[in-house]
Amino acid sequence: MRRERFVRTLVLVAAVLAICAPVVSAQTLNLTASFDDPQRPAPALQKPAEAGAQKAPVPAWVTAMKHSLALLAIEHGTRLALDSKTRNELSGPFFRDYIDSVHIPRDWDDGDSVAVNYVGHPIHGAAAGYLYRDAAGVRGSSRFGLSPSYWATMGKSTAFIGVYSLQFEFGPLSEASIGNVGRHPATRGWVDHVVTPVMGFALMAAEDALDRYFVLWFEDHVDNRTARATIRLLFNPARLMANLAQGRSPWYRPDRPLGR
Repeated sequence: MRRERFVRTLVLVAAVLAICAPVVSAQTLNLTASFDDPQRPAPALQKPAEAGAQKAPVPAWVTAMKHSLALLAIEHGTRLALDSKTRNELSGPFFRDYIDSVHIPRDWDDGDSVAVNYVGHPIHGAAAGYLYRDAAGVRGSSRFGLSPSYWATMGKSTAFIGVYSLQFEFGPLSEASIGNVGRHPATRGWVDHVVTPVMGFALMAAEDALDRYFVLWFEDHVDNRTARATIRLLFNPARLMANLAQGRSPWYRPDRPLGR
C-alpha cells in the first residue's frame, strides 16, 4: 500500500512538472531580479526569416493556459504538502478512482471550511483571471475605472476563470484526479463552481481598486521598498499568485517598478 501510494505520488508530481517545465523554465530567472524590480529592456530584435514575414500573434487564452499550468503546480503542490486527506487518497487504482470522483453535485456545500470556499477559491480564481488579463495585454485594461477596455477584459477574464475552475475540479489535473475529491458524497458541492468565477471577478475588481486608490497613494508617501513590497503583497494576494505563476517577483507591477 505504501509503495503504491509513493509510486502514484511520484508519477503525478512528475507529470505536473513535465507539463509545467517549459512554461516555468523560460521565466524563473525573473525571480532572481534585484529588489528594485526595474523594468526590463526590450529583447533584441531578431532578423526575420523572410522579408515581410510576420509571426501570427499567440491568442491570449493560449498564453494564459500555459501559465495556468504553473499555477496548478503551485496549488496542487501545496495541497500535497499540507493536506493529509489528499495524500491519503493517493493509493488505489488511478483511473477508476478518478472516474468515481467525477459527479454532478446535488448540494451546495462540499465539506470544506468557510476560509477555503470563500477566501481560498476566490483568490485562486482571481489569480487565473490575472493570467488571462496579462496575456491579453490590452492597453488600460489593468487600471480600475470606467474604461470600456477594463470591463471588457474583466468579462473575458471571468470566462477564463470559469474554464480554469472546471479543470481544477474535474479535469485531468484536478482535485478529482489528485486526491479523489468528489468520490465521497460529502465532498460534492456547487459552491466552488459558483464562488470561484463570481467572487474571483469581484476580488479582481477589489484588488485593482485597492491598488489604484490605496497602494499607489501609499507608494507616493513612502520611499521604503520593503514597506512598498509588503503593502503590495498584503492587498493583492491574487496578483501575488499570478506573478509567481508567470515567474515574476511577487510584488511585480507591469506599469511601475518597486523603487523610484
